[in-house]
Amino acid sequence: MISALPKPVRNRFEQTLAQWHQWQCQPPLGEAPQAIAILGDGISNFSVLVGQERQFVVRIDGINPAANGLNRQAEWHALVAAHQAGIAPAPRYFNPELGSLVCDYLAHDDAQALRIEDVAGLLRRIHSLPARHHRLDLTERTRRYEKILEHRAQQLPPELAVCRPRILSLLSELAARPQQQVLCHNDLLRANRLYSNHQLWAIDWEYCAMGSPWYDLAVVAGGDALDEIQTRDLLQAYLGRDAHEQEWQLLRSYTCIYRYIELLWYLSQQKSPPQADCIGQKIVTLAREL
Repeated sequence: MISALPKPVRNRFEQTLAQWHQWQCQPPLGEAPQAIAILGDGISNFSVLVGQERQFVVRIDGINPAANGLNRQAEWHALVAAHQAGIAPAPRYFNPELGSLVCDYLAHDDAQALRIEDVAGLLRRIHSLPARHHRLDLTERTRRYEKILEHRAQQLPPELAVCRPRILSLLSELAARPQQQVLCHNDLLRANRLYSNHQLWAIDWEYCAMGSPWYDLAVVAGGDALDEIQTRDLLQAYLGRDAHEQEWQLLRSYTCIYRYIELLWYLSQQKSPPQADCIGQKIVTLAREL
């Protein structure tokens, strides 16, 4: 089963298992965990379920974190705080040299239906976590992905290139506006939320950073393709009141930026979206919202 992993990834996975004595578990593990199954179809990382008397998820980097603007130290510290707040699995081991992270495995409840009020509550709890030094610069992230494409001499699809000037204008407008900065997950898509023991948890914190809560809301609204009623319910549950028009405009602007960055990410990683809709349909959606 593990032989299906690329050899460099398999080697780092095996080295991570060999460090099991250093995993921060109470009580300490009595024996080395064994591989059970490869989890999911991760695009940028590889995750393996391991265990003996207890089960864990071992994540091995599939991309260069620094080249993609990720801060693994910030992720670890945010995970510790999120676990202490009861909204993330316990982190047990972190080795940036191996590109590995070990967390407790959360068994999925059978029912994983979308419950807007739970998502809003989870976002509020994330945004109340202690501040960190690592900040999300959306303009920098946009230009980082564009540079990757430039280095490959890969042009933006014409329909997406048409959207670029307006996106850059939105980024400039939002950067000039004073806004609250909170710790955000920045990738709280349905794939990174799960119900376990009748509670909604946030997993995969690699994009966490200080930023605008409106971008975090936009990731959920845009990434989960919420309709207008679901989006209104999300804002109402998050704010505890009806959203003002200015707040709606903030959400619309950040949703367009999220959609553009998402497309750049897929193009820069040379991957196709796992959803049924294709890149072309996502570009059409962005152009319509702009």
